[in-house]
Amino acid sequence: MVTFRDLLRDAKSRIDETDPAGAEALLSKGYLLLDVREPDEFKQGAIPGSVHIPRGNLEASVENRIADREQPLVVMCAGGVRSAFATETLQQLGYNDVVSMDGGFNRWKDEGRNWDTPRTLSSDQRSRYQRHLLLPEVGEEGQLKLLEASVLMLGAGGLGSPAALYLAAAGVGHIGIIDMDVVDESNLQRQILHNVDRIGERKVDSAKKTLAAINPDVDITTYDLRLDASNIMEILAEYDVVVDGADNFPSRYLLNDASVKLGVPVVHGSIFRFEGQVTVFDPREGVTYRDMLPEPPPAEFAPSCAEAGVLGVLPGIVGTIQALEAIKLILGLGEGLSGRLVAFDALEMSFREYRLQRDPSLQVTWENRERIEIADLDGLCMPQVSGPPKA
Repeated sequence: MVTFRDLLRDAKSRIDETDPAGAEALLSKGYLLLDVREPDEFKQGAIPGSVHIPRGNLEASVENRIADREQPLVVMCAGGVRSAFATETLQQLGYNDVVSMDGGFNRWKDEGRNWDTPRTLSSDQRSRYQRHLLLPEVGEEGQLKLLEASVLMLGAGGLGSPAALYLAAAGVGHIGIIDMDVVDESNLQRQILHNVDRIGERKVDSAKKTLAAINPDVDITTYDLRLDASNIMEILAEYDVVVDGADNFPSRYLLNDASVKLGVPVVHGSIFRFEGQVTVFDPREGVTYRDMLPEPPPAEFAPSCAEAGVLGVLPGIVGTIQALEAIKLILGLGEGLSGRLVAFDALEMSFREYRLQRDPSLQVTWENRERIEIADLDGLCMPQVSGPPKA
């Protein structure tokens, strides 16, 4: 009769093992640490940078979590037993360079090596975000990134409403909202953050009530003020991403210059009648708003929604795409819209894509960020850069 010890001995005869010192050396050479302990063990302590897949889920999950079978792996459990069986399984699945860590996390910890108590999801959060957790591209690690992220909404109107709703529902941990307007009856045709009971309320207060009711995990900061040169740098510095729902050119140019100086990506959206546009301005690696539009068009060619009208559902489409792009930026997921502008025509039901190019003569750039001067741009949209242009 075959015993457990026989199975373990046979498994160890077919795999490579190392001790914690050897594992630490392998990790420094590019090996990835795979932790196959149970979730309750992982919560009590883990090695930074490790990928956690419980042993019972390994066969079903590892190909999605670690797609590259050429990635060298160190496999760890609590003492070295489960990691031995897991290493043999990984070899059978085609992972070519896998080593089990004898002694496991217990020995690693006893020897005084680096570990910490990882942030993990609560049981309520696991239930709330279950559909995200099922996506290998998101999982618990991605959901924690969302919970730790901060997004600033420029406007709580037509675009800000759907974007904020979906970002809050997705679990973005900190959402800031800038708007100095009050809820008006004419807003309700498209601004779904608000309702008839809040007519006359400050928009930021109405927005906060709606978002707090959707997800108690989200910390909401409101700014009932006009964004200007005196406050934009201090506010933007607190956020990872900006969702731009501004409805005027001075705010957009001011936002552009501050975001370039700070290196904060902006998810830009705009709407007009039956048409909308979405793009991402990431000053660290792509084009900016000034590359796309060096100066504003004449006022007669750029009427506001209040002057020209807008189909109520249109900002829902555009704002939702903005939320999607913000989440992709946070997670580093997929191909974003940096350098690409998507134009949507609701009447034709068509999407068109345009490539955006950097303007080599532009001075408001990430490379010149130290010399960018932040100034209010009412009636003045020329680049504000001190000193000679950077060579």
